[in-house]
Amino acid sequence: MSKDHQVKAKKHLGQHFLNDESVAEKIANTLSFHGYKHVLEIGPGMGVLTKYLLQKDTITHVIEIDTESVEYLKNNYLNLANRVIEQDFLKFDLNQVFNNEPFAIIGNYPYNISTQIVFKTLEMRDQIPEFSGMFQKEVAQRICSKEGSKVYGILSVLTQAFYHAEYLFTVPPHVFNPPPKVDSGVLLLKRKENFTLPCDETLLFKVVKTGFQQRRKTLRNSLKTFNLSDNLKANSIFDKRPEQLSVQEFIELTLLIENDINP
Repeated sequence: MSKDHQVKAKKHLGQHFLNDESVAEKIANTLSFHGYKHVLEIGPGMGVLTKYLLQKDTITHVIEIDTESVEYLKNNYLNLANRVIEQDFLKFDLNQVFNNEPFAIIGNYPYNISTQIVFKTLEMRDQIPEFSGMFQKEVAQRICSKEGSKVYGILSVLTQAFYHAEYLFTVPPHVFNPPPKVDSGVLLLKRKENFTLPCDETLLFKVVKTGFQQRRKTLRNSLKTFNLSDNLKANSIFDKRPEQLSVQEFIELTLLIENDINP
């Protein structure tokens, strides 16, 4: 493949290549690059963001499933060639590369798997102190939204249980090839200093997901499947709908349920 060969964006991979250098540089600068020596970029495409990451005082790795992009990156970024991981991020065991060391994640994420990328990050939160990148705008807003918002939901609560989430800036469609039909949004997740929860984390995930499956109902109705005691259900927290609860209140609710199930 010649160096000037352009990689064709593939619809089935959800590819929209960023072609605005100033936006790419701005995204690269969202990470602090402190407290870890490795950065993993997901879906680098033709490396518009990668080149700015390579200027930082960290070791950049990229993970890419598109063989055409992999070949392009190896031809055009020779100093990166042995750190191009030709794998599916969602299925690959990253400790084959990072050996339990901390690393940050960054990328212009394919819209069709962006929420799954966040959930995998949450699973690996012990190793990921920082995460930033570009999502479909409404997904980025949902992740960063607070209780009371119409878009506040499962993704908001579970992400913010472990990370401080900040919506940084909006990116218009015309800076991509091909342009998506919607705006994009860049966010930053910084792991909380104390990200170990006082409640059972598996139960928290279950409470949050069950509650939001019927978000218009009160928690007394949406959490019926937990078979809670009448005494607990008399608690005023059960009068609320899930979007009215802060992350901290969801943690407190989970503790109440935990104590009710296992008295």
